[in-house]
Amino acid sequence: MTAMPIQPSYSEPENKSVRFQHEFRAINRKVWWHWWNAFLVIMLLMGAIISLTIPNMISVGDSTYQLELTIAVRGLLGLVLIFNVYSLYQQYLLGKLRIDLAKQVELTVAQEERADTFHELAFLDHLTGLYNRRYGDEHLRREILRAERSGDPFTVLLLDLDHFKEINDGFGHSAGDGVLQEFAYRLSRAIRGSDIAVRFGGDEFLVILTECPPDKVEVVLSRMRNFEMEMNNKKIPVSSSSGWTQFLPSDTAEDLIKRADAELYAQKKAITTHTPRGEEHSHAM
Repeated sequence: MTAMPIQPSYSEPENKSVRFQHEFRAINRKVWWHWWNAFLVIMLLMGAIISLTIPNMISVGDSTYQLELTIAVRGLLGLVLIFNVYSLYQQYLLGKLRIDLAKQVELTVAQEERADTFHELAFLDHLTGLYNRRYGDEHLRREILRAERSGDPFTVLLLDLDHFKEINDGFGHSAGDGVLQEFAYRLSRAIRGSDIAVRFGGDEFLVILTECPPDKVEVVLSRMRNFEMEMNNKKIPVSSSSGWTQFLPSDTAEDLIKRADAELYAQKKAITTHTPRGEEHSHAM
């Protein structure tokens, strides 16, 4: 199971899609308008032809009238022919326009797919689906600027998997990848949509908790319970250590990471020093 962060919106392609939809509807309306006009005009012309030919069917013998009638009928038939040619030409133009718009839609979809691919390569960690460190560093600096303007609190939280090297050595790297993916999934479920989860490197994760006072941090941590994964009929216990710090005026991104990292390794060292390996799984956060 892979965690997927909230994707940013792409307003320009969305606006293009809406515009194309309106243009397609307008073209369809024009198509129906031309068909109905063609039908109406043809019916009127046919009615005129019938109205002229009926008297001829009733009274015969006037050669002048017959000639005039023939000329009128041929004129009306010519109008029908011209109108049909005009309608076919309009249908051709509308069909060509629809083809051009369809090509533009295909091009827009291809551009959106390339933009999504670029976003994934630039900002997402391919294994866990969380944001990568590059994006985490940029977002942290933006959050600092926002907090300096608004005065709203935010928290930086670091989490590190316990004994991850032992998991890799004992169960293989595929098992380690599975543990990272499952932990990332649970982490993304534990935070709010406004928070940002980042794979900071290796088995270390960074979370930026926006507008989060200190008393709310424990709520997030309480959701990150220890768990077990089963692979090849073997159970892998997974636990983590954590450290967090609150933003203070004049803090830089490096200051926040340094303080949270110090808290993290203080907790990890305390667990390693005072807890036997067999009991560590039930105590580590």
